[in-house]
Amino acid sequence: MTVGVTLHATGPGNQIDATVRLAEQAARAGLRSAWFGQTFGADSPQLAAIVGREVPGLQVGTSAIPVFGRHPLIVSSQAQTAQAATHGRYHLGLALGTKLLTEAGFGIPFERPIARLREFLAALRQLTETGTADFHGELLTATTPIPGRVPGAEPPVPLLVAAMGPQALRVTGELADGVLPYLAGPRALAEHIVPAVTAAAEAAGRPAPRIVALVHGVVTDDVESVREKATEQLAFYEQIPSYARIVELSGGRRASDVAVIGDEKTVAAEIRRYRDAGATEVVFSGTDLAGDADRLRTWALLGDLAN
Repeated sequence: MTVGVTLHATGPGNQIDATVRLAEQAARAGLRSAWFGQTFGADSPQLAAIVGREVPGLQVGTSAIPVFGRHPLIVSSQAQTAQAATHGRYHLGLALGTKLLTEAGFGIPFERPIARLREFLAALRQLTETGTADFHGELLTATTPIPGRVPGAEPPVPLLVAAMGPQALRVTGELADGVLPYLAGPRALAEHIVPAVTAAAEAAGRPAPRIVALVHGVVTDDVESVREKATEQLAFYEQIPSYARIVELSGGRRASDVAVIGDEKTVAAEIRRYRDAGATEVVFSGTDLAGDADRLRTWALLGDLAN
């Protein structure tokens, strides 16, 4: 899995049916993976399981489930079910989430996020690898009076984290299989993210982590107006300290400054910069910024680069 896209179907019709159709288009274009976000709408692991079942050529992944408002026992069941449904093509992404969505949505305090991430990963790793857990932390307890293994969920689901800050990267390197940074340009990737998570993995005796770079961008000739749309679309992330910091470390001022927008030559060159910076996989989001024609044009380029 080297080049993929995030899929988010919009419109008045059935979202699941529409997402499957998008996934089929992505596979025909030569893309290797499809990823699905998690908000308060469709359940991402279920969506990934359906798409992976319907479109067997695609790897599928969640990017990403916040650890607040969830429990490792439930997330393990979801992830193992998706892994069995797709015959080993599912990838689970986790995230710290944000104070705004956690407290407004769930009514729970956004406290000690790094400690919660550490405990969540420790318990979840036990569950996805063995189907059992006996974890007793400060913030979480996860035990299995009866086994929780889903037959057919092989190999164990890869665990990735949308980590970008130093502490989150350390925990990710120690306990997860890789990172899912978003809005992190090549400079931030090469100078901050890759060295930190790789060093933590090495210190923990774990394999080199996967670096799945989520890139917001599209192939288009209407660069100026599309970048204006991206500026509006991404402004939300500028309110979140971790994203504001990573944009700054990338050399940008606005989140849209790290968006990859231009013709095929420009976008291909930027993807090479991400790979040179240490990305093992590149996943494009925002490919619908400029309409269906440019989305398909973007997917055609990404498919060519994946082959």
